[in-house]
Amino acid sequence: MNSPVKNVVNTVFIPVNEIEKAKEWYGKILGIDGEIMHGHLCVLDMKGTSVVLDEMPLWRESEDKINPINIPFIQFATDDIYKSFQFMKDNGVELVTGIEHGHFFTIKDPDGNMLMVCQ
Repeated sequence: MNSPVKNVVNTVFIPVNEIEKAKEWYGKILGIDGEIMHGHLCVLDMKGTSVVLDEMPLWRESEDKINPINIPFIQFATDDIYKSFQFMKDNGVELVTGIEHGHFFTIKDPDGNMLMVCQ
């Protein structure tokens, strides 16, 4: 079947409540920087698929909060799962799981979004 939609993921958006705080947290755990644009977006300097932190003003709930994503929806790569786990622990990142099956673990960002790190 032909489709005009490509089978390529360009960008993943992560919902956040405070763009400055999120930029700092993701910058620290990923060792990268990003640029805040339009007052509510932060494009992270990623390799591969882009990641954008977004306060998502159009998708806010009545309490003016963003609902976190409660399942691990993004997987970040590592060459050393044990070193990465210890790094998260040392930096006070909320650990959801321990190292599972010797190759992945799950964390939460400050907004409650679940993320996975996998070797």
